[in-house]
Amino acid sequence: MASTSSPSTMTGTSDPPEMSERIRNAADISVIVIYFVVVMAVGLWAMLKNNRGTVGGFFLAGRDIVWWPIGASLFASNIGSGHFVGLAGTGASSGIVIAAFEWNALLLLLVLGWFFVPIYIKAGVMTMPEYLRKRFGGKRLQVYLSLLSLFVCVALRISSDIFSGAIFIKLALGLDLYLAIFILLAITAIYTITGGLASVIYTDTLQAFIMLIGSFILMGFAFSEVGGYESFTEKYMNAIPSIVQGDNLTISPTCYTPRADSFHIFRDAVTGDIPWPGMIFGMTVVAVWYWCTDQVIVQRCLSGKDMSHVKAGCILCGYLKLLPMFLMVMPGMISRILYTDKVACVVPSECVKHCGVEVGCSNYAYPMLVMELMPDGLRGLMLSVMLASLMSSLTSIFNSASTLFTMDLYTKIRKRASEKELLIAGRLFIVLLIVISILWVPLIQVSQNGQLFHYMESISSYLGPPIAAVFLLAIFCKRVNEQGAFWGLILGLVMGLIRMIAEFAYGTGSCLAASYCPKIICGVHYLYFAIILFFVSILVILGVSLLTKPIPDVHDRETDRFRCRRGKARRS
Repeated sequence: MASTSSPSTMTGTSDPPEMSERIRNAADISVIVIYFVVVMAVGLWAMLKNNRGTVGGFFLAGRDIVWWPIGASLFASNIGSGHFVGLAGTGASSGIVIAAFEWNALLLLLVLGWFFVPIYIKAGVMTMPEYLRKRFGGKRLQVYLSLLSLFVCVALRISSDIFSGAIFIKLALGLDLYLAIFILLAITAIYTITGGLASVIYTDTLQAFIMLIGSFILMGFAFSEVGGYESFTEKYMNAIPSIVQGDNLTISPTCYTPRADSFHIFRDAVTGDIPWPGMIFGMTVVAVWYWCTDQVIVQRCLSGKDMSHVKAGCILCGYLKLLPMFLMVMPGMISRILYTDKVACVVPSECVKHCGVEVGCSNYAYPMLVMELMPDGLRGLMLSVMLASLMSSLTSIFNSASTLFTMDLYTKIRKRASEKELLIAGRLFIVLLIVISILWVPLIQVSQNGQLFHYMESISSYLGPPIAAVFLLAIFCKRVNEQGAFWGLILGLVMGLIRMIAEFAYGTGSCLAASYCPKIICGVHYLYFAIILFFVSILVILGVSLLTKPIPDVHDRETDRFRCRRGKARRS
């Protein structure tokens, strides 16, 4: 143990400065500075171009955005730094199957553009909770969904993006973690607070372009380094770390040997890390929540010039979602080949030596590739790509969260608030979100638990299915009423929180140590749990609705009017 711990201490103090020194050259710094200048210029241009003095102008960009910025913004809002770090890390650990989460979005983007958005637009809503209020009547559904959406923003989206961005910044720049995060959040907030959704969408478009260029270049370097696709598939299956025993542990070969099904999308229904029934059905349930009812995504579509532009934007984003397999997952797998001892470490003391985390260093797969493989200048471009993905996601979240707070919660507190007061409240709420985000960082560092992308998807599986059930039934089942929707959401939330809190309390376990979470709570895969939660929510919503009075006629007529308009929109 003495021989293991002393090199770890020496390496721990010398490695990060060596890494960060590589970014401190004129070429890299120049690229990063130019990137920030261009992004701020685009944000200012969008800010001056659009009318931000009205609520519609600030929160929905005046509903004047054409198809290509909508598609690019949908893609950039979705692909945060969590995807670069998480997809590459899980790819390094278990192969290509994680890309199924990205490909699953293709179908749901079409459902969003052709079914959901026409209903939202005809209902004349700015937020998803507002739609539930118009569909069902009453206020508690609107308040409930607003509060839950804000919780998801902080606990899932902001936390995972900041954590993954911090990994890269810490490795690349050698800055103090909190200083780097504070600077990024401050710059991100400036053009979100001042410019509203228009500046967010146009800067998203620029950042999507930068992300694609940078990650294509890195993919080319990675495949070139490993010797092409055939060599890549062969070498990955043999990427086993040199140190596989230590710390008085008996480590099974399955913990450090690449999975036999690494290049399979459809995996065993029982033993697979992402079982195929869960991938087809559970993943789709979560995707309905994310792509069709989530404020961050839907808000981009609501800003469209007309339905033709919205549909074209959804199609563009769908095509872009084919790329993460090749731009993120496979480069992550190549990182395991090139830096096996670091990325695929299995002995806890070795992992602490390389990245300061006992459970594994797979989250460092993509940042390692950038720092070790890219030449000067291009390394700066890739850092800009990571900054772009982090900032585009955060701007989208900040803008959408402030919309939810202002339109769904603040208007309940101040019923006669002027437009100016609403705009000020929305901007101040962004500042509050930033403070909460910085305070959340220690919690993320504690719960980094192995693979970031599995963390993100599991939390989505515990919170999203009841919301997906309510929205689907709201659109396709006229008999569903407010009581049914409310109690379906409440029971679904309780079930999801029980599973989520149990996993936080007991841990999800790892290859070296099993979780002590009771089997009755944690015994099924999170994607299977999403399916169960979805159908339980549907049964409760329908059961309570049938046992209580239908919606009053005024709401029936309003709902029918939305459906009639939707039919006319389709025929035209």
